[in-house]
Amino acid sequence: MQSLPVAPVDSFAADRMWAAYAAACPGAVAASPEYTVEHFGDSQRLANELLGLVLSGRKRATAELVADFIARGDQVPRIGSHWIACDGDGVPRIIIRSTELRIGPFTSADAAFARDEGEDDLSLDSWQREHRRYWTRVAAAGGREWSESDEIVFERFDVVWPPEYADARTPRQ
Repeated sequence: MQSLPVAPVDSFAADRMWAAYAAACPGAVAASPEYTVEHFGDSQRLANELLGLVLSGRKRATAELVADFIARGDQVPRIGSHWIACDGDGVPRIIIRSTELRIGPFTSADAAFARDEGEDDLSLDSWQREHRRYWTRVAAAGGREWSESDEIVFERFDVVWPPEYADARTPRQ
């Protein structure tokens, strides 16, 4: 059974969410005023599942192919950059701030990163198995072939908005 594709993002709602965050945390926005609007995964089901892990506090890391940023015309994130994460219906749900970034090959993922990604059984073995499947599928959909030597952005993040999901360690400026 195929999952439905992710719906287009609601840019108007994302702009309203960003305005509310900017009003409440002007210092954080002044330090990094730009943001992207996106979702986790490549289907409605996966976007909702991964967002649910973030909302529960279990997921505080993600990994994405550099080639996917380039294909979308997006810049690779930097520490302090923000993104608005949407659910599978394109509805903005939270604002995330990047706290740690590095670029490396598939084999550079370690057990700590796999655990922080919060998926499956939290092991490096399951992280490798599921990400091989995912990146093979995503690359093929984009007309590319994925290789374990492809560059991957390994990102850790904090949820900064709305307040009910924000990490307690995130400063409120």
